[in-house]
Amino acid sequence: MKASLKGRYDYDLQKPAAAAAAASAASTLAFPVGDLKLRASMTDAAFVGGPSLNGLALAVEKPGSFIFDYNIPKQDFRFQFMNTIRLKEKPLNLTYIHNRGDNRTILEGSLVLDSANKVSVNHALGSKNGKLKYSYVHGGVTTFEPCYDLGKNAWDFAVSRRVYGDDVVRASYQTSNQLLGLEWSRNSKTSGCFKVSATFNLAEEAKLPKLVAESTWNFDM
Repeated sequence: MKASLKGRYDYDLQKPAAAAAAASAASTLAFPVGDLKLRASMTDAAFVGGPSLNGLALAVEKPGSFIFDYNIPKQDFRFQFMNTIRLKEKPLNLTYIHNRGDNRTILEGSLVLDSANKVSVNHALGSKNGKLKYSYVHGGVTTFEPCYDLGKNAWDFAVSRRVYGDDVVRASYQTSNQLLGLEWSRNSKTSGCFKVSATFNLAEEAKLPKLVAESTWNFDM
């Protein structure tokens, strides 16, 4: 049986090294059971002050159909349902997300116009929050993604490019809060999967980044 283990480490250089929130770590174990996928996620909060259920979450997923998440210490549920319909012979991907804890519901939709063009929209019910994004793939290797945030009345921009086959470099900028993001990721069956990113708050005087490193290992159980 194939399983995967994902590790994540965050470090915020804006915060003092001695601060509890300066660094954090998390891991996720996922394995298939029939046509379902089971996941267990844990953060370093589970070990602070001795082993506990803090930071522990469980999930059941049927790819392309639904995801059910349960946060054990918060006793909080999250439901996500996905479906794809055809709109004039073009695939329209629909997603319904409901968070029980804050009673928040989000609707998402993405329409694939062709191999190079896609339009996406999401909206939080009962609010003015929503985003409209257009994605354009140029030459099969470079992707441009302008996004308009309805709630903030601001634009976000991202551009990514595939290099060396399995590697992708990406840069993004959020105009509302002046966040600049840089990312390098790899998704390879032979050399593994990882992602390294740095986020800079250009509104801060120091402009020190928040660093995130992720890696995924696949193995047989």
